[in-house]
Amino acid sequence: MTNNYVAALYEEALQHRNSEEAVRLAKYMRNQFEYIGLRAPQMQEVFKQHVKAYGLPAKEDLHEVITSLWELEEREMQISGAYLLDLMKKQFTEDDLQLLQYIITTKPWWDTVDHIAKKHFGYYLEIFPEHRQQIIDRWIASDNIWLIRSCILFQLGYKERTDVAMLEDIISRTCHTKEFFINKAIGWALREYAKQNPEKVLQITNRLPLSNLSRKEALKHIGKK
Repeated sequence: MTNNYVAALYEEALQHRNSEEAVRLAKYMRNQFEYIGLRAPQMQEVFKQHVKAYGLPAKEDLHEVITSLWELEEREMQISGAYLLDLMKKQFTEDDLQLLQYIITTKPWWDTVDHIAKKHFGYYLEIFPEHRQQIIDRWIASDNIWLIRSCILFQLGYKERTDVAMLEDIISRTCHTKEFFINKAIGWALREYAKQNPEKVLQITNRLPLSNLSRKEALKHIGKK
């Protein structure tokens, strides 16, 4: 069932191949990946029609389906895997952390990592809060920039539920770097929280030795109407 499910989705996507668009998408993503040539709305529609025809895989098949999608060369297949997790994350069990870590660190780039961090890792830590600090500590200590970025970004959708003490602690432990993807994430996380509490964000930016990039991003909309 698993192989058929993935193969059918892959064939459906290939029917819409656009070589010129594939070149443009690859260039935009710094030629990190091969593409079929489907922009997000088109891939979303292909995926939607696939689910309508085939339904969702059984939970016990989820890991195999996702890893099979991640093994395919074309980037649209990893994006489809993220869409699938959108629909199945309410079935997460504690063991799914292993899957999340795999898809964050395998073929990593901001297009998948940011989606997974906000939509899936953030959700996982909400339903298993007892493991949150341990996971954050381990991922930050890993020195993997994508795991660290995920730790910074996982509360993006939390809004008023944001644990600002944890956010500040994570930033204080990760801001001593020149890594663009980490510093950009710090600024983004603070900018998002500034919608809830701009004064607190000002305090954090004044207290911590943030990079110019992080500081600029964090304060981008503070004081603007």
